[in-house]
Amino acid sequence: MGTTASQLRKDLLSEYQELTFLTKQEIILAHKRFSELLSKEDRNLPTPRVPMEKVLSLPELKSNPFRKRICHVFSTSDMKDGSLTFEDFLDLLSAFSDSATLEIKSHYAFRIFDFDDDGTLDGGDLEKLVNCLTGETDDTRLTTEEMRQLISNILEESDIDKDGTVNLSEFQHVISRSPDFVSSFKIVL
Repeated sequence: MGTTASQLRKDLLSEYQELTFLTKQEIILAHKRFSELLSKEDRNLPTPRVPMEKVLSLPELKSNPFRKRICHVFSTSDMKDGSLTFEDFLDLLSAFSDSATLEIKSHYAFRIFDFDDDGTLDGGDLEKLVNCLTGETDDTRLTTEEMRQLISNILEESDIDKDGTVNLSEFQHVISRSPDFVSSFKIVL
């Protein structure tokens, strides 16, 4: 699609602006940052991909405890390797932009927290989520009982239909009561 040329074509720039929550300046900056991550050989491919390891080297993602899940959720790679095309990269930045809606942000947050990709947050997903947030060192890891109690509390608060899992609409209901979610769910280049 010509996205690796030193400049984006005007028609593509306008199309990307229409399809994302990003401004023209943000798209141009995203293109520059994406191009810097590409190897010289990959720059001439029709639809180049940046390997997940290189995406994770971005300072904006480096310290995010969900960085690998973020890459996997936004990657369209058939290999399921977390690599990103420029359009994948734009989708990621768009969902994490200040202009993205609560519905978009909560949808992607849910997908990122759904570690087994089964469409629900169950005890296993919630345990992985807590471990990502607290760290998995001996000093920070919760005891088995603390983890069980925390997951029980989360489900008690969030699982409206009492099926033992949190679905997307239940998650969005909880997020809608969290005023700082939208402002904290962001990545700015």
